[in-house]
Amino acid sequence: MRLDRKALVGHLNSPDEKAVLTKVLDSVETVLKNHSPQLTHFYDPYHTGLILSMLERIHGLDFATQGGYEMAERTRTAIFPDYLAGTDIDYEITLLAVEGNFKMVQVNHRDFLGSLLGLGIRREMVGDLIVTPKGCQVMVAKEIVSYLRTNLTKVHKVGVEVREINAGELVLPELKVKEIKTTVASLRLDAVAAAGFGTSRSRIAREIQAERLNINWHTCSNVAAPIQEGDMLSMRGRGRVEISEIKGNTKSGRIGIVLKRYL
Repeated sequence: MRLDRKALVGHLNSPDEKAVLTKVLDSVETVLKNHSPQLTHFYDPYHTGLILSMLERIHGLDFATQGGYEMAERTRTAIFPDYLAGTDIDYEITLLAVEGNFKMVQVNHRDFLGSLLGLGIRREMVGDLIVTPKGCQVMVAKEIVSYLRTNLTKVHKVGVEVREINAGELVLPELKVKEIKTTVASLRLDAVAAAGFGTSRSRIAREIQAERLNINWHTCSNVAAPIQEGDMLSMRGRGRVEISEIKGNTKSGRIGIVLKRYL
């Protein structure tokens, strides 16, 4: 099967987005030729949405995502023939604990990420980082584990030890959730997203038309796209909004909804 790369990525204006999807298409061609699963690097929800939207348009493929834990922001996408079971895929994600004596030094996510990238590690090889009292826990691609264990020795001038951990040792981040009970004129994307992200319909419409807002991690440029209970809206830099409940029409003819905004 010959891929029409121009049709699949030619509509994108961003060189960064084109580069990501072109790299994924290389993996797609390997899957179609060798019938063996391939993995992408770690990407944020926006880029993952672009990847999934493209993969849906290619016949004979299936795909799934994993980031090391259920609510992971950054995930790897497994691409495989549609006759294979996705449950058997090894995402080659290793969980590491980076620990040291940080009692006298305040460090944050940026400090740990900076130390990783300072070793020449590319951002797409690293998933989520969870800051803990002892240091941080980080999801990484399996192939860089040995390098990190040997070379990551300091974070913010504090000596650290890097060790592998299992999923049961993860200290999951506490999600900050704001519940929003409101009404909307319709279950169009622009109406619901404006209510969830706390902005006007005209402003959110511009974001949607620029493909900056995702529905269930898929890009969407249609302001009138229908929204259903259980859908997840995400926007770069603005977090996520889950449509928790659709309650039905009010006396005034509007539709009552309950949203959960993850900050």
